[in-house]
Amino acid sequence: MRKSHVVIKQASFIKSAQSLKDSLPENTSEVVFLGRSNVGKSSTINALCNRKNLAKSSSTPGKTQLINFFEIDYGYNEQIYPLRFVDLPGFGYAKVSKTLKEAWQKNLLDFIHDRVSIRIFIHLRDARHPQTQIDNNVQEYIEKILKPDQRYLALFTKIDKLGQKEKAALKRDFPNAITFSNLKPLTLEPIHKEILSTIFGVPYDTAI
Repeated sequence: MRKSHVVIKQASFIKSAQSLKDSLPENTSEVVFLGRSNVGKSSTINALCNRKNLAKSSSTPGKTQLINFFEIDYGYNEQIYPLRFVDLPGFGYAKVSKTLKEAWQKNLLDFIHDRVSIRIFIHLRDARHPQTQIDNNVQEYIEKILKPDQRYLALFTKIDKLGQKEKAALKRDFPNAITFSNLKPLTLEPIHKEILSTIFGVPYDTAI
């Protein structure tokens, strides 16, 4: 018997916010995407939603400073599962002025720490640089503040840039992480599977 595949039926940009205070109401489960500059947050969201320009990327590190909300409708087995994707500003930029950087980091930390509608933190990390100090610090911080109904998930992008030896080392050092390549659409399925099973309880063996 052929299994049904998870598809995103609808994806739309809702609004941008500067901080927790002007964000959307916390009435829908949210999947937060966070990571460093140029790690591929926008392209990952676009790939997941099968849309080319849903999430806008910037070629200038630190330019995208807003919290962006997207309304998502997952479809599986003739049921619709609504949630939100949230694209957070990147972190750790040297080119942002000190005053702006301090406010920016505070807004991010407030959002990450206090937003109760967040169910999954998807931390995008560059597979070519898997052990950067800032990424390790972010993982440690997120895992420390996780609420009982929240989950941290590491997602390594640009996996197609690695050789077999590097891929094996990555799998050894991060056994629970997911790897992703824009060049390989099938690498999207484990991400969809984790989202649906975590938030809606769709069983692992039938989600994909």
